[in-house]
Amino acid sequence: MKIRKAVIPAAGLGTRFLPATKAIPKEMVPLVDKPTLQYIVEEAAASGIEDILIITGRTKRAIEDHFDKSYELETELEKSGKLDYLEALQKISNLANIHYVRQKEAKGLGHAIYCARFFAENEPFAVLLGDDVVANDKKPCLAQMIEQYQTYRTSILGVQTVSDADTSKYGIVKGDKLADRIYKVEDMVEKPAPGTAPSNVAVLGRYIITPGIFRCLEETTPGAGGEIQLTDALKKLAAKENMYAYDFVGRRYDVGSKEGYLEATVEFALKRPDLKDEFTQYLKNIVSKL
Repeated sequence: MKIRKAVIPAAGLGTRFLPATKAIPKEMVPLVDKPTLQYIVEEAAASGIEDILIITGRTKRAIEDHFDKSYELETELEKSGKLDYLEALQKISNLANIHYVRQKEAKGLGHAIYCARFFAENEPFAVLLGDDVVANDKKPCLAQMIEQYQTYRTSILGVQTVSDADTSKYGIVKGDKLADRIYKVEDMVEKPAPGTAPSNVAVLGRYIITPGIFRCLEETTPGAGGEIQLTDALKKLAAKENMYAYDFVGRRYDVGSKEGYLEATVEFALKRPDLKDEFTQYLKNIVSKL
């Protein structure tokens, strides 16, 4: 079955970026001149996704406005001859069929995914987390994972190897390496204590999940803070059916952290032909003074 649908959870409060996120959704904070969420939607669309469900919450209306048509602004841009900007805006509203549902209570990532059960119906679907931007100019991360799904026909977790010091930040996979970049998932541990991780293979914000996840989410007991963890449900799913992890190719940025956000901003700016030369010189001048 083709992967046609994707879910993007975007209901978090963005507390790490306060006060900037007091009135602006964290997913709308820009990398250069595009919101971080737009990069993720573009990745999904470039990977062949036709329908995208964004899980939102209160104060997130700006997300819906961004991906909608803006008739007044488009008319003004056309009148003033700013056709490059006009084309850029029109592309945004035509990326994919974008749907929205609100997560009415802050019950964790697992609960957010459960909110997508009617959207997914009985199809496998992709999940792209809003804090993870993955750059790959040759083949989008999700497109790589969809290729793996076509081979294995079951849930695929997007992973990369992290340092020992960072294993406590992520869900960590336990399993055997079957082939180049492919692991058979036997178990998972969410943010293991330092020194206790079963491996250095971390799940990093990209998933293809079979619809059996919804039954597993129903069976998952809320943990600390009353939150339902997606990792706990994935562990249940891995016990019922085969699950694999794919070590994707690409530079992943944790734009949910200030350091990762700054790294992404600098590196994305350096890729821009209209910014690269002057910005490179600026950075050289700054570094020379350190």
